[in-house]
This record gives sequence, structure tokens and C-alpha cells, in this order.
Amino acid sequence: MPKKERKRLQVVISEEQDALLTRTAYELSSPERLISKSEVVRLAIEKIARELGEGDHLDEYRHLLDNEDVADDAG
Repeated sequence: MPKKERKRLQVVISEEQDALLTRTAYELSSPERLISKSEVVRLAIEKIARELGEGDHLDEYRHLLDNEDVADDAG
């Protein structure tokens, strides 16, 4: 079976955000399955998209994006 084609996205994150990714991946991992930071990011994207589709947490996400630690410098 051919491997799924995936798009690559490069983002710049802070050391604190990288530490959060690492900790989350560690927490989600088990002896049977190690979870990568990329998998955590994909999971977060799906979770946020699902919540926004249901109209949940919209104001909370907007508030987080107003925070300079989360907002994109290019935006």
C-alpha cells in the first residue's frame, strides 16, 4: 500500500511551546506506543477544527490568539 502523501508545514515555536509538545507526547505515549510531537500537532488541529465546527471555544481560541506568545508574527 503506498504511503499517504502529506503536506509539510514549517512553523516557528517558542521553547515553552516545544516543551509543551514534548510533555504532551510523553503523556499520551504508552509502553506499547510512542507518540511523536507531530502526532500531537495533528491531533490538536483535528480537535480545534472539530470544536470550531461545533461552535465551541471560539472566544477562548480568539483570546489565545491575541496573546503574543501564540499569535503569528507575520499576521
